[in-house]
Amino acid sequence: MSITSETSETSEPRPAEESRHAPPSPSSPADRSTWASLRPLVLRLHFYAGVFVAPFLLVAAVTGLLYAGSFQAEKIVYAHELNVPVGKSELPIADQVAAVRKAHPEGDVSAVRPSPEAGATTRVMLSGVAGVDADYTLAVFVNPYNGEVRGALEQYGSTGALPLRTWIDELHRDLHLGQVGRLYSEFAASWMWVIAGGGLVLWFARRRSRRAIRGATGRRRTLSLHGSVGVWAALGLFFLSATGLTWSTYAGANITDLRAALGQTTPTVSATVNPGGEHAGHDMAGMEGMEGMEGMDMGGAGAEKGGGDVGLNAVLKAARAEGLSNPVEIVPPADSSSAYVVQQIQRSWPEKQDAVAVDPASGEVTDEVRFADYPVLAKLSRWGIDLHTGNLFGLVNQIALAVLALAVVLLIVWGYRMWWQRGRGSAFGRPVPRGAWQHVPPYVVVPLMVVIALLGYFVPLLGIPLAVFMLCDIALGEIAYRRGKRTYVPTA
Repeated sequence: MSITSETSETSEPRPAEESRHAPPSPSSPADRSTWASLRPLVLRLHFYAGVFVAPFLLVAAVTGLLYAGSFQAEKIVYAHELNVPVGKSELPIADQVAAVRKAHPEGDVSAVRPSPEAGATTRVMLSGVAGVDADYTLAVFVNPYNGEVRGALEQYGSTGALPLRTWIDELHRDLHLGQVGRLYSEFAASWMWVIAGGGLVLWFARRRSRRAIRGATGRRRTLSLHGSVGVWAALGLFFLSATGLTWSTYAGANITDLRAALGQTTPTVSATVNPGGEHAGHDMAGMEGMEGMEGMDMGGAGAEKGGGDVGLNAVLKAARAEGLSNPVEIVPPADSSSAYVVQQIQRSWPEKQDAVAVDPASGEVTDEVRFADYPVLAKLSRWGIDLHTGNLFGLVNQIALAVLALAVVLLIVWGYRMWWQRGRGSAFGRPVPRGAWQHVPPYVVVPLMVVIALLGYFVPLLGIPLAVFMLCDIALGEIAYRRGKRTYVPTA
């Protein structure tokens, strides 16, 4: 990403230079290439997009940097709740839940995450707890070896984010402003690839023209750093933009609709149990499964023996028999016609996302969904989101995201510095002159208008501002022309 990759390359034209910077007269031969006519337009769009969108990108980069470090910070801050000394053998999962319910009888058990590895606690999630937001659960941590309750913390999301990571996540996603705040992150993600793409095109154009700036100082030195780092970071910025849009408000909804139309939604296991033990088939509507489902109380012997429920131990055993290794989450039946759902929840490579439904009356598996059978776009979406959030490759992934966030911060700082240096050391320089549209041939303008219209529909926080910018730019250019003050000066 870059802000003014070409803006600061040259100073304002001196009188002796004006002739070579002046646009060709309308009567001159049409010897301008398509790129020569488009370059001033790309430069102007790149400049203004960088100037006005960069503050949003800066906030997204800084909060993203914090989020990249939140995974490791969470392990340190909540070490007491997350870790216990390794014991000789674990208690049955039903006994662990019973210990939790004895200490926390409030609410309903909405899910259970058995200890995924030696020395890790079991989490029992409670919903409907007074004082806990409906979008959250109260996660109670229990020692799987002796049933000791280690503490309780609010938890959010399918990755099991605890208060510290949740707070940083919400800061990055919506600045703690709710639905309105989500528009900032969607706006930044919508424009990131445009700014990065414009800077990349301008950088390669300079390379083709062999404009050497090595050993330069001042503005040209800043441009060199800005362009070089922008090129190296461009691929990562395209990725962050694309994956960030997948769960945004408006563009995300359009992406979801498109996937549904193509039959590429993420399948979820059916929890419906029909008479006779037949299952209803896979549910293709969900994205993250049944997280947050309010369920029956699974604590104590009643869940294990009474009421025609085979209990947690048998359910977990049935899931293990189907190959569902740790980490897993058990979601209780929503009602008398529903099954238990056991789903793998590993978001690191290799992904573990298999799921089965288990009949609470018989303990038989009634439905299953395998990650290997996911549609292609569903797999790509899962991998993309987990890579974006730093889950897919663990610490290496988080370090890469932190480096990319730092690169964005530096690019923005260098971009604004170039704008300042384009002045006289005491004020920002003049913006790139308008009037670029007059030299873009119709066979290029018409497709561009179509593209802008499509973007306005599918990615509205990109297309609509872009259309407004273009219309205002054209209108102001025409007003200046009619007043005899056309200021178009294309950069060579």
